[in-house]
Amino acid sequence: MPRTSKGARLVWRAESRKADGSLRNGAGWFIRDGATFISACGSTGDRERAERRLAQHIVEKYRPARERGCDPATVPVANAVSVYLTDVAPSHAKPKETAERLIVVLSWFGDRKIGDINGKVCRDYAKAHGNGAAARRQLEDLRAALNNYHREGYITSAPAIVLPAKPVARDRWLTRDEAAALLRAAWRMRQSWKGKPSDRRTARHVARFILVALYTGTRSAAVCGAAIRPTEGAGHVDLERGIFYRRAARRETNKRQPPVRLPDRLLAHVRRWTVTPLEIKTKGRGKSASIGRMIAHDYVVEWNGKPVQSIKKAFRSVVEAAGLGWYDEVAAPDGSIRRVFRTDITPHVFRHTAATWLMQQGSDPWAAAGFLGMTVQVLIQTYGHHHPDFQADAAEAIVSKARSRSLPKNVVRMAGGTEGERSRHSPQKTPRLSRKQR
Repeated sequence: MPRTSKGARLVWRAESRKADGSLRNGAGWFIRDGATFISACGSTGDRERAERRLAQHIVEKYRPARERGCDPATVPVANAVSVYLTDVAPSHAKPKETAERLIVVLSWFGDRKIGDINGKVCRDYAKAHGNGAAARRQLEDLRAALNNYHREGYITSAPAIVLPAKPVARDRWLTRDEAAALLRAAWRMRQSWKGKPSDRRTARHVARFILVALYTGTRSAAVCGAAIRPTEGAGHVDLERGIFYRRAARRETNKRQPPVRLPDRLLAHVRRWTVTPLEIKTKGRGKSASIGRMIAHDYVVEWNGKPVQSIKKAFRSVVEAAGLGWYDEVAAPDGSIRRVFRTDITPHVFRHTAATWLMQQGSDPWAAAGFLGMTVQVLIQTYGHHHPDFQADAAEAIVSKARSRSLPKNVVRMAGGTEGERSRHSPQKTPRLSRKQR
C-alpha cells in the first residue's frame, strides 16, 4: 500500500554543489511537492517570505470545484479559502490584508481536510504563531471562510474554530518628550549613500503623519488616505472650515470615524503643506516626476508625489532612530545570530496618546469622545483614570472625619420640646390597678 502524500510543504535545503564545484543551489527554504523542489525565498533564509510563497503555491494548485453537499472530511481547507478570497474578500475595507492573513493560514492548513479541524488543531496553530492577536485574527478569517463555504452549501457542516484568548489591551502611550523625539528623528533622518548620510530627507512624510495622527487621534489608515479636497473613495480635509472628514463616503466599517475639528496650529501646518513646493535634488536634470508638486499636492501625507499606502515600515525606522525600543538576538536558520529591533510603539499609539492627553488635561469626556470618535463608555473605561478628577470625591471622602448628621429643622430633638412631647417620646409604663379597682 503506497504511503499517503504529505502534500506541499517547506523544507530547508543546505547548499549543494555539482561535481565540478559550481553551485547547484544555495542554502534556503524550498517548497517540496512530491518529488519537485521549488525555491521559496532564494538564498535569503526568510521563513516568513517562504511561508507566503508556499501559500500562493497551494492556492494556485487547488482550483476548487464548487460541488454542493460535500463531506467536510473530503474537502481541503484550501478550497474554502480560495472561494472566500474570490467571492468575499474583495468587498472588505482592506482586501489585501485579508489575503495576506489567509496566506499565512494556508501555509499551515492548506493540505488538511476541513473535517480534520478540531480544537487541538486550532490550539496547535495558535501556539505555533505566538498565541497573540495576529494568530487570533488569522483564525477568525479561517472561521469566516469555512462558515461562508458552509453557507453556500458546498459542505454539509463547518467545524468550530477555537480561538486563543483575547490579549490584554495595550496601555502604551507617549510622553511629550517621546513624541518630540519621534518628530525630531523623522525630520532629521537622511538617506545613506556609500555609508555616508546624503542630503535626501527620507522620513519627513512620517513627521507629517505623526502631527496629524497625534493631534486628531485618528487611525493610521484614515490619516494616510486623507485628501486635501473632496475625493471619491477617500476622506478629506476641508481647509476653509478646518474639518477633517475621516471616513471615505463609499465604505462603511465597524470603526467609528466621525469628522473632527483640526486644532488651529495643525490646520496652519496643513495649509502650508498644500502651497509649499517639494525639495527636489534632481530638479536641474528634470528627471523627477514630482517637479512642480507641493508637499501635500493631493493628499495630506505623500511620498514621492503619491499617497502613502502603509506607514508601518518607515515609522518603524523612525522609532529605531529615536531609540524607543530594544534589540533581541535571534538565531537564523543557518545558525548565525542577528540582532532584531523590537518596540512597543506602533502607529496606533498616537490614538492612545491623544486620548490620554485629553484626559490628563481635564477635558470633558463627552467632548473628548466626540473628538476621538469613540463612545464615552469606552473613553472612561480605558482612559478615565488619567483624568485629574478621577475618583477625586471618593478619595477625599475616605480620609475625611465622620460628620455628625444634622437633622432637619422641623424635627424636634428628644431632649427639648414641651412636656407633652417629652411624655410622648418617653417609654410608656403599664398602669397598675389599686386594690379598690380590682
